[in-house]
Amino acid sequence: MVKEKPDSIRTYDQDGYRRRAACLCFKDSSEQEILLVTSSRYRDRWVVPGGGIEPEEETKIAASREAREEAGVLGQLGRHLGNFENEDKKHRTSVFTFVVTDLLDEWEDSKSMGRKREWFPLCEARERLLHKPVQVTYLELLKDRPLVT
Repeated sequence: MVKEKPDSIRTYDQDGYRRRAACLCFKDSSEQEILLVTSSRYRDRWVVPGGGIEPEEETKIAASREAREEAGVLGQLGRHLGNFENEDKKHRTSVFTFVVTDLLDEWEDSKSMGRKREWFPLCEARERLLHKPVQVTYLELLKDRPLVT
């Protein structure tokens, strides 16, 4: 199953790549534990919450919305880690850090598709994301950046 909302409109950049936004959702500002969600397609695989940017939607707003919809979290959007290209899928994802302040008991994707979430230490999260090499690069980039204060 592929998650696609009936009323969603995909947006594309000038090169024809689908525009996406994602959040690395951390338990706190130390950025040592990250929240991953189960894939909408493969229930036994974990992914970083993210998805398409709606028309006229700011990238930051889209990233926070995706964290709420896919992981059921509210929090504080942090720094922009960069834009990541997936040549195979023809999309570019703008990735932000995000410190979780609230975990919702129920959220959109838990109700509609049974999506699960779980906290992982960064080293274990990296292993869980090996099937998504572009998402592994998000975590690799954290090594070279200062922590959120």
